[in-house]
Amino acid sequence: MRNILVIGAGKSTGVLINYLLSKASEEKLHITLGDLNKDQAQELLGANAHSTAIALDVFNAEERYAAIDNADMVISMLPARFHIEAARDCVKLGKNLVTASYVSPEMQDLDAYVREKGLIFMNEIGVDPGIDHMSAMQVIDRIKSENGKMLLFESFTGGLVAPEHDDNLWKYKFTWNPRNVVVAGQGGAAKFIQEKKYKYIPYHRLFRRTEFLDVEGYGRFEAYANRNSLKYREAYGLEDINTLYRGTMRRPGFSKAWNMFVQLGMTDDTYALEDSENMSYRDFVNSFLPYSPTDSVELKMRHELRIDQDDIMWEKLEELDLFNPQKKTGLKNTTPAQFLQKILEDSWTLKKGEKDMIVMYHKFGYELDGKRKQIDSTMVCLGDGDRETAMAKTVGLPVGMAALRILNREFTEPGVQIPLSENVYGPILKELEEYGIRFRESEVTYTGYNTLSL
Repeated sequence: MRNILVIGAGKSTGVLINYLLSKASEEKLHITLGDLNKDQAQELLGANAHSTAIALDVFNAEERYAAIDNADMVISMLPARFHIEAARDCVKLGKNLVTASYVSPEMQDLDAYVREKGLIFMNEIGVDPGIDHMSAMQVIDRIKSENGKMLLFESFTGGLVAPEHDDNLWKYKFTWNPRNVVVAGQGGAAKFIQEKKYKYIPYHRLFRRTEFLDVEGYGRFEAYANRNSLKYREAYGLEDINTLYRGTMRRPGFSKAWNMFVQLGMTDDTYALEDSENMSYRDFVNSFLPYSPTDSVELKMRHELRIDQDDIMWEKLEELDLFNPQKKTGLKNTTPAQFLQKILEDSWTLKKGEKDMIVMYHKFGYELDGKRKQIDSTMVCLGDGDRETAMAKTVGLPVGMAALRILNREFTEPGVQIPLSENVYGPILKELEEYGIRFRESEVTYTGYNTLSL
């Protein structure tokens, strides 16, 4: 039997485990799932004879080393910042590694050692990053093979609530890590290239610069810019492209409303609030508003944001119960972003049985035989409930597919890498179609610009 060690029994691990166990008999696999909470790991595995749950603390060097030593392949489903602990042991012990996370500088620093040992460290093989890379490169490579010249590439992804459970004014619920939503866009200006001109959107303007996108059968969406689109110019072989832009999708109106929190400073994660454990939701809001001995918090808020009481923006704030003087987070030394996250979790957490949705949209502008053309490619994946979420499917499935192909030596190019080559993305995208994850392409009129550049 070949032992695959999966580290981390988080939200996307269930689908990954189900995929691997479905292949266990045929592929002669044994799945070991390690987590701080052994019972949680056992719950995901069930009573399958091809599996074992173990208690595993990734920061316990002896425990971690022994688990990796006993494996033929390692998959880390931990938060990105924790992968490096397992990665270093994988180098020492000669084990291949798969993660769904962006390649960190620390991970990239291992590349020479990984290559020297003939190992594969496949990263960015989830949904975004992951399926976005593979689906983009499939079309880009096809256009180039036909002697087309790439002029424009725009790519958008959104984790959203499924239409049947889209029942709040924000048209949004948390489908993944809430913290990533609250601090999205921070840490520097969004950077992209538009018609050969470099463009920058500072954080305080990010949510007012959006583009509309229409997906057949699912209506209209909006997108705001990701932090750094330029880093994929070389990776995708698009060094001479006119326009390169990547963004995050939400339903229309979300960004304008979210911008209220940004402008007030409620998404700041750089300092702690004094006496935060005793602060009510209403106190939290008031702490960002001017002092007035006569005006209410609501009146000061409306004045500060320049919105009327009958404005939909105001209704969105009230829906979150922001002005409740009784509710408290109880969190000590919390940052504004952490406090806001707790407030939002009260309203935006998916209830049992509610479903999520992943939406992806690519635009490919190119020149062929002297004519400018454009292909738009879209993918929508709907969740099937609590564990079979769209996010879990689009992260867990490609991770499992890549791991199995590395184990079977179908992928042999060594190094720290992401899935950009045809021999990697081809078979994975084809297999994903068997699980209903497929892209629909259409030829449209070439635009060459978007509203963000105006």
